[in-house]
Amino acid sequence: MDKELRIDKNNVPNHVAIIMDGNGRWAKGRGMSRIFGHRNGLTAIRETLQAASDIGTKAVTIYAFSTENWNRPKLEVNALMNLIVSALNSELEGFMRNNVRVESIGNIESLPKKALKTLKNVIKETQSNDSITLTLALSYGAREEIVNAVKNISKKVVNNELHIEEISEKIINSHLYTFNLPDVDLMIRTSGEQRISNFLLWQMAYAELYFTDVLWPDFRKEHFFDAIIEYQNRERRFGKTSEQITTKK
Repeated sequence: MDKELRIDKNNVPNHVAIIMDGNGRWAKGRGMSRIFGHRNGLTAIRETLQAASDIGTKAVTIYAFSTENWNRPKLEVNALMNLIVSALNSELEGFMRNNVRVESIGNIESLPKKALKTLKNVIKETQSNDSITLTLALSYGAREEIVNAVKNISKKVVNNELHIEEISEKIINSHLYTFNLPDVDLMIRTSGEQRISNFLLWQMAYAELYFTDVLWPDFRKEHFFDAIIEYQNRERRFGKTSEQITTKK
């Protein structure tokens, strides 16, 4: 049976976060450079977006470049920045055709000028699209995000724009990069590694975590559907008991 047909369209995650891991190992296994793996990961992004859109998921956030990735060899960092530019330019037509809205989170001002300009252009061109939102986490780190939120909230308290008693989860959430996105329902990490690597720590508080041994360049629609089927087989309790969830149903 087709895996997509096994999916309950009334119970799909609204927001899926993805750690695209394994590009380097995939390339090394073929005797190629790491950047070769990154380039071949673009097909996986296309297929994942299409699969998510097909089942009705409204938001996909991918960990494209972390704050820690700046510490990688300069040659690889430069190649990744160039890849971001070329990928955004080449994918824009597809984004428009498939009604994909592109957003970004992270300290994007730290990106090279050409990459930043290209990113902002794609965001502007796709801003009216509303089928699915693709958020690119670029120069992103969850701890940095939370620190920035705390600083901005503190400034408002000092300036008497906000009282300490008013600080709530809602207030904190409104100061995060992802203020316009729902909480993450499902996080997928490829390549067999089982950690979240400073990615969306606040937003994944109650997310289901799915780890697969598939290397990112090999990830396809069927693998995404595997994750969704596993997600639908789990019981999301949000701190309640199974009995409470069953009674509510």
